[in-house]
Amino acid sequence: MPAPIILFVYNRPEHTRRTVASLQACDLARESHLYVFADGPKTPADAPNVQAVRQCVQSVEGFGQVTVTAREENRGLARSVIGGVTEVLREHGRAVVLEDDLVFARNYLQFMNEALDTYQARRHIFSVSGYSYPLPVPPDFADDVYLLPRASSWGWATWADRWAAADWQVADYAQFLGSRAVQDGFAAGGRDLVYMLRKQQLGRIDSWAVRWSYAHYKHNAYCLFPVKSKVHNTGNDKSGTHSPRTTRFRTEVSDAPFQLTPDPKADPRLIASLQKFFEPSYVRKLINRFTLR
Repeated sequence: MPAPIILFVYNRPEHTRRTVASLQACDLARESHLYVFADGPKTPADAPNVQAVRQCVQSVEGFGQVTVTAREENRGLARSVIGGVTEVLREHGRAVVLEDDLVFARNYLQFMNEALDTYQARRHIFSVSGYSYPLPVPPDFADDVYLLPRASSWGWATWADRWAAADWQVADYAQFLGSRAVQDGFAAGGRDLVYMLRKQQLGRIDSWAVRWSYAHYKHNAYCLFPVKSKVHNTGNDKSGTHSPRTTRFRTEVSDAPFQLTPDPKADPRLIASLQKFFEPSYVRKLINRFTLR
């Protein structure tokens, strides 16, 4: 049976409808259990759109089974994701995790499920992403997948034992702050991660994803990506709480067949491209220098 799918929704009805329709068209959708977690309204002004989203997901068909959990209170994205993923993994042991602003290649679920099967015993692979950053792939790179020391939050999957290894409180944050070597090690996945973790611990952002990437770093682990992206994010249009308008993450969704490399290795050239892609600008570095104290 395919891994269960977890979909987190809030107050974007059009994005939600587009995501659900794209997911319904995926191979394996009709055999999959879809869990939907709908967060409660943060303010009274959010209530109409929250209700519209709930009406959309309550009538969803096209899956083996659909379970909708509608929260009365507003938990926020981080608490919603951590709690919902933990709940489903406790029962199923693995899961594919989505938010409400994604569209998919037809073979997206096939890719995710085959990867979950293939790499379950590869403990250095902590997660699988269906989205792939628009990084230049070396001409001599022959595989259909690659590893990066950074987790993805756009159409990803994991196993219960990896998820259980994450420390959501970041208990060693004091050591992180006091060690340039640790910060540089974490920055292998992008220097912006260091700033984001500091903002998270200062309470300035509400991010589960940066803490999930930190768990990858702490365990010398990687996220596995497809060379040809199976996911496109439609939320970089200022419609979401954490999504400014930008086109820099745009990718073309590919239905191309794929072959999973049994034991993929991390390619230093791709990691260098990742670091360059996420290198903060000079102005951003100055802002962070004077505000993250």
